[in-house]
Amino acid sequence: MLTCLLLVGQAALAGNALVERNSKLAPELQEATSEASVVQGSTTSGTGRASTGDGTLQGPRAVAREIWARDVDGVRMVQVIVVADSLDSRANDLRSYVTSIGGLVQAVHPSVRSMTVQMRQADLPLLAQRRDVVSISPNRQTLRTASTLEAVTGATNAAVRTYTSRSSYTGLDGSAVGIAVLDSGVMRKHAAFAANGGGSRVMRNVNMLNAAVSSWTSSPNGATSLQPGSQAANYYESTIAADIAVTQDFYGHGTHVASVAAGRYFAPPTATAQDINGLAPNANLYDVKVLNNLGTGTVSDALEGIEWVIYHAREYNIRVMNLSLSAQSTETWQTDPLCVAVRSAAAAGITVVVAAGNFGQGSDGKEVYGRVGSPGNDPSVITVGAVNMKGTLGRTDDSVNLFSSRGPTRSAYVDPTGVRRPDNLLKPDLVAPGNRIVGAAATAANGLDWNLLARQYTSALVTPLALPAQLTQTEMMLSGTSIAAPAVAGAAALMLQANPGLTPPLIKMILQYTAQPLPTSNLLQQGAGLLNVDGAVTMARLLRKDLNTAIAAGSITPGTSLLAVGSVLPAARSSNVAGSTFNWSGVVYAGGSHIVSGTALFNYQPIYDPRITWASGQVRLRQPQYWSGTGITPNTWVKSFTDTALINQTLLGPGVVDADLIAGTSSVVGKTGTFRPTATLASWLASGSGRVLGQGVSLAQGLILSEGLILSEGLILSEGLILSEGLILSEGLILSEGLILSESSVLGEP
Repeated sequence: MLTCLLLVGQAALAGNALVERNSKLAPELQEATSEASVVQGSTTSGTGRASTGDGTLQGPRAVAREIWARDVDGVRMVQVIVVADSLDSRANDLRSYVTSIGGLVQAVHPSVRSMTVQMRQADLPLLAQRRDVVSISPNRQTLRTASTLEAVTGATNAAVRTYTSRSSYTGLDGSAVGIAVLDSGVMRKHAAFAANGGGSRVMRNVNMLNAAVSSWTSSPNGATSLQPGSQAANYYESTIAADIAVTQDFYGHGTHVASVAAGRYFAPPTATAQDINGLAPNANLYDVKVLNNLGTGTVSDALEGIEWVIYHAREYNIRVMNLSLSAQSTETWQTDPLCVAVRSAAAAGITVVVAAGNFGQGSDGKEVYGRVGSPGNDPSVITVGAVNMKGTLGRTDDSVNLFSSRGPTRSAYVDPTGVRRPDNLLKPDLVAPGNRIVGAAATAANGLDWNLLARQYTSALVTPLALPAQLTQTEMMLSGTSIAAPAVAGAAALMLQANPGLTPPLIKMILQYTAQPLPTSNLLQQGAGLLNVDGAVTMARLLRKDLNTAIAAGSITPGTSLLAVGSVLPAARSSNVAGSTFNWSGVVYAGGSHIVSGTALFNYQPIYDPRITWASGQVRLRQPQYWSGTGITPNTWVKSFTDTALINQTLLGPGVVDADLIAGTSSVVGKTGTFRPTATLASWLASGSGRVLGQGVSLAQGLILSEGLILSEGLILSEGLILSEGLILSEGLILSEGLILSESSVLGEP
């Protein structure tokens, strides 16, 4: 297990209704344990009846082939992730209890203060009664949310980089910034990742797949906090190392994703191959394999990968983490294990970019809202939807893909009265190109053994390119929000190269503020709008470069200008990208369900502290603690986290424009509130509409709880929008990610 023990304080994830006994079990587990019995010895065709060996539970809403439930010798066993809250940093008492009732602790996940446990399903209610248990979640499956790119995003504008020849440029390219790609692997030897002077920019390949958990076999109990440089830490690193594996990405998804973020392949003029330059073509890449050869994995594997990134972030200068994957979950962002893990990463200074998912259409072809999965439902991450570029460089014809998942988030908590309360956070945050994007295609390192995706869908992904099959130069096309997300990850790397002092929430704010609102799409379809690298880099250059250190030192106060000495805000807040001139959105999400704007956002706001998370009426402070001691570089390796609730915290300073009221009450028929076209709201804000905050906003003032764009259950249902509790998330069962080949082609799992 990972080499750091991350301690959540006594108040972590507690102090609210989420610790009530009946709310500790995730909805799938509540349903499973409420069944009178599980039918043994029967078979099923996947229609919801119980069966032996495929994980199907009895009842009409049961899930077929869940990987977290098995019948073993006639007893229903489950793999669950238990989030703990205990003064004992190692949770020894809880681990002993699990063992005493016949369970097995298979893995410990320090950054989430949790553990993966295999136990009898019938014992779940007993475990949930313990005071030191915050929540219990099934070990759900995670899957991949299945160059003209530079030009269409504005990366070739003068503010970013300028090409002097086909393969020479000056300007920003992500140099020295590390991007961690948590996916199916990255082919180190592909030409797209070549470094200047030879070698590869894939600095590490590590494989986090936990064979013990995945195969339901026994494994040693527990994990320890490993000291940097210790023999145990070195052994762990050697165990997961995959730097010289012959085939590092059998599936092919991760290599393509990495090339969108940081690929660089300048095809010679005589070649038929295409240039497949990503957004940050000289950034360093860290391949963290969490998906197997079929593109699937588990939450436990993903947690392991996130922890590895957190632990090594400062050592390797990993400033960005991309997760083009999702897990089905109806749990609130406050307790969902993946959400807690990515919040830990953000608190450690890592900008986390996540795919929104490919579920914007129902099986009947109609638009469906509320299908953003985990961890894209967390307020601390940048959640990205996908745009169809229509095969042109110009942006005037771009539109949000039909498959791109819409908000709001429908994960939920149970209040003290037993009522399920959806989070209803505004997502996605923005959109980026994600239809038929050409990128690197993985093969074996020593031969043209194509990846599984390319083999299974050759006619759709490879043949249209009409390229010769040359080792290390293979290419293919992919579509999906999983391909849009790394474009934003690459953009974040460029911003950090321009200004290393940016914090994750400030990067998110700038990306939203400078985005281009597409004409007809609403706030739940496109967020603030289409990625605009030109505008984002322009603003990053103008800001002071010591903000992250000033926040850590507590030496900056709300309202302090973030502009660098001698810098001024641009008079015209607009960009020209690929021949299209457009105004910046100015729309920024805050507090999960609020819209803010105005130039005062370029004064210091407490929400730019990456350790603070504000949403759902909650404000939490999550602080990393670092290893220290003889021979250990200070403030480098995260050892633990504390997590506390903030009771009277100022969140926004005076001068910020509150746009909640002008957005209006949410109505899908009236196209108001969250269904308001982003472009309409942006134009109103540009003309001076909105309420200017005089004294700022703090939790004690109640604005968070009394206002905001919280969707009314009755209003949505009365207008016929597909947002009923069972239909939207179907208790968490719809996010088994489908492979997206293009706007008009959606395939099921290969």
